[in-house]
Amino acid sequence: MTDAPLDPLIALRPWETPEVTSWGRLPINAVDRRCGALPLDGDWRFQLLSAPDAPVGGAVSSACSAYVPGVWTMQDTDDLPRYTNVRMPYTEFPPQSPAANPTGIYEREVDIPAEWAGRRIVLQVGAAESVLLVHVDGRPVGISKDSHLAAEFDLTEVVRAGERATVRLTVVKWSDASHIEDQDQWWHGGITRSVLLYTTDPLYLADVTVRARYSGELQVDCRVRHAGGALPEGWYLTGELDGRLLAHDAEFDRANAEDERVSDFLGEARLLTTVPEVRTWNAETPELYGLTVRLHRADGTVADTSQHRVGFRDVEIVGRDLLVNGERVFIRGVNRHDFHPLTGRTVSYDDMRADLILLKRFGFNAIRTAHYPNDPALYDLADELGFYVVDEADIESHDHAHEIADDPRYLNAFVDRVSRMVLRDKNHPSVIIWSLGNESDYGANHDAAAGWVRRHDPTRPIQYEGAAKLGWADPSLASDIACPMYAALEDCVAHALSGEQTKPLIQCEYSHAMGNSNGTLADHWAAIEATPGLQGGFIWEFWDHGILQRVSDGRPAGRGGAGLYDNGVAAPGHRWAYGGDFGETIHDGAFIADGVVFPDRTPKPAMYEHREVAAPVRIECFRHEGIVVANHQHFRGFDWLAAVWVLSLEDGRTLTAPAELPELCPGETAAVPLPFALPEDGGEAWLTLRVTTAQDLPWAPRGTEVCTPQVLLRAAGVRDEPVAAGAVEVDDEGLLVHPLLTAAPALSLWRAPTDNDELGGMAGRWRTWGLDALVRKVVSVRRDAGRVTVTAEYAGACGVVRHRQVFTPVEGGVRVDEEAELPEEFDDVARVGSVFETVAGLDLLEWFGQGPWESYPDRSAGAPVGHHSVPVDELFTPYLRPQESGGRHGVRRFTLSAPDATGLSVVLDEPRQVSVTRYRAEDLTAAAHHDELVPRPGCVVHLDAAHRGLGTASCGPDTFPSYRVPPGVHRWSWTLRVL
Repeated sequence: MTDAPLDPLIALRPWETPEVTSWGRLPINAVDRRCGALPLDGDWRFQLLSAPDAPVGGAVSSACSAYVPGVWTMQDTDDLPRYTNVRMPYTEFPPQSPAANPTGIYEREVDIPAEWAGRRIVLQVGAAESVLLVHVDGRPVGISKDSHLAAEFDLTEVVRAGERATVRLTVVKWSDASHIEDQDQWWHGGITRSVLLYTTDPLYLADVTVRARYSGELQVDCRVRHAGGALPEGWYLTGELDGRLLAHDAEFDRANAEDERVSDFLGEARLLTTVPEVRTWNAETPELYGLTVRLHRADGTVADTSQHRVGFRDVEIVGRDLLVNGERVFIRGVNRHDFHPLTGRTVSYDDMRADLILLKRFGFNAIRTAHYPNDPALYDLADELGFYVVDEADIESHDHAHEIADDPRYLNAFVDRVSRMVLRDKNHPSVIIWSLGNESDYGANHDAAAGWVRRHDPTRPIQYEGAAKLGWADPSLASDIACPMYAALEDCVAHALSGEQTKPLIQCEYSHAMGNSNGTLADHWAAIEATPGLQGGFIWEFWDHGILQRVSDGRPAGRGGAGLYDNGVAAPGHRWAYGGDFGETIHDGAFIADGVVFPDRTPKPAMYEHREVAAPVRIECFRHEGIVVANHQHFRGFDWLAAVWVLSLEDGRTLTAPAELPELCPGETAAVPLPFALPEDGGEAWLTLRVTTAQDLPWAPRGTEVCTPQVLLRAAGVRDEPVAAGAVEVDDEGLLVHPLLTAAPALSLWRAPTDNDELGGMAGRWRTWGLDALVRKVVSVRRDAGRVTVTAEYAGACGVVRHRQVFTPVEGGVRVDEEAELPEEFDDVARVGSVFETVAGLDLLEWFGQGPWESYPDRSAGAPVGHHSVPVDELFTPYLRPQESGGRHGVRRFTLSAPDATGLSVVLDEPRQVSVTRYRAEDLTAAAHHDELVPRPGCVVHLDAAHRGLGTASCGPDTFPSYRVPPGVHRWSWTLRVL
């Protein structure tokens, strides 16, 4: 590494000058230069300075290196990741940065191909966080800000073809730009996307704008420049769409020819065609055409070429409806950060594809690029796989939002970031909405950026929550969409029914997925689908941002950590780190772990809930003429699907039959015959339609499960278990004595607090009431023949619960009838039920009820009723911060068995909430990470008469009152037998 001075770029102190967004940087455009470029990814010589104006050390051996693309915070440096949500990680006010400001110096030699002689040569840096300074052979080349868009620099006059050049990229971590990149994410530093060199002819395509309409009309506007400044005479453009030649717009060309200012240094041309019987693009059927634009010299040879994939579609707002191709579509979206547990902000093409494939399989059709433009490859994948994209500018000034929104020093940065995003991504059919950023208040800087977008691209609406929150119906604000954040469902419905709604209401964030969460998701979608004016929203968010950390030294595992996690669980000696785990003193803890997938992309149970509420095939009801099936898609029929009927009987029988899906257009219903003659015996009966893909798709092989709609055919009958001879044994404290139990059934009102419980304030109330440390006092033990009645009191800090258990001998076991009377002080508890512990060796749970996924009272739509079997160790869900986990809702009966089929069975009086894990609630409550947990040898079993819903109160509304556990008398009954 050389000692070349960084001046004059360092002398400008661009890291504390918000008015400077770039110097020497080329205009961004929509011409993709990745194909045929010279990649510069790999190991670069690297030195980490304490500040951008610190002296650069002498020669550094190649052993001191950093991988590009990659963040140095994940590559064994002393600057480790930090996590904050709203607050900045330092105290300096904008535009200042801290004196301790890590600055990475990347350097490598590049051999410029000899065949590039006489051609234009451009360096592209895909993204750098947060200020980039570029030098080549010691000469200053340029500056760029915006951590999530590429920066290009013309090196034609700096390097020579056939010779070697030294490229130095200096990346400053903290800057004035950091104050408008204050997003809910890990803070990193480094070069996060690929670096490359590409070459063009001196005559080149400067930009291409594609407008492809639902009608089949195609308009391609091209801009042409020459490296020498003046355009040569006689150049022209041709275009081809899947073999169809495009025509020139004669009037457009003639108008330009008459304007000498255009013909001197900027050429413009428009190409047109109309495709008959066009295959249109939408998220369900993402049809794409191949477009090739060629720039010709006067002699007809090709100077430059640009390839595009074109999707014909229209986006418009009519009244209060967002329409795609004239159809009101539901936005089933998720917010997505760039994230990987080993590489931080750097995500490969394969990882991005895996992200989108997983989302597609679970019913999502939309992505908000929270809170910045994503890698260009993601938009290519969204075009191909079929996603509606809200493309969001890299603007969030959360900690200083009000001051910055109207600060003229940041005006250029706002317009620059929004306009560059639009210029880069405008040709993607997947992009249907532009977003001005996130959580940055609302001011003149936003209006300026919105004005630029409306002039440049009138084909798409704009959204911005900071403007929309000032008035969901106010037409004077910058947002064309009412896009609130975590609005109460009743407020959304009331607005839609008020008669005052003027804009589509699509929540930019809702259903916060922190820990065991996403309660009431099905309730939300039932209201959305039933209420004109509501069109969906974006769950927060896709990822749990846990970084794989070595426990031994507390450092990120880095690129070498591949294979050290599985099914959401880190390997021994490792854990998923969240805020504070890297020694940072300013942090926001586990709030970074709020995704619908674990850090290794393992789906959380909430994903199955979403899959069912987004199901394309629904069973509306069961009536005398058969099963009523509905098509809940927007654009296609059922020809891409196959299905099987599954009948689950309470007595253990399961019957299957092939299903022929009816030919239905979107929105239509039809009755199909009942596929089975329902047996007269067998008790409760549920009919499930297991829907799968009928052929291989880009996002799913044939046979991939799409949804499992279900209908109840017959309710359970009345159970009557006569008293049997014998006696029930209890100890002196009135506790049941049983050979398979190590802890007798006792009253439980406490659960290990979920993140929603803690941040929503419920857990604090429960602790104040003493629900985590109830003191049991036996009041009486009464024996009546074989029956035993035990009355006890459980004392909390501010109330006493009276609990009664009646133990009755029945054939092969004991029936337990329980009653708990909660005082008025305990007006919203976590649960009311029984908890007991079993002997070791009972390792398999089999049950009839909802499953196989974890489910709770307000999150159970994704778990159909049936017969399920899961090893006990797989029932627990490893949310990053240990908490209440592993519950199954609507359980009617279950068995816990050993490999030799011995064990116990429990039959419940009605469908109840049940959990079976290796951990007591106090074990989970005391642990901050899973490496601190020690599984118990037996099973901890909860049988709940009532269990509080999950809600999303860590950031958003709590669960509905109907899912809360009130005071008063609660009764439940269950029967325990030995297998």
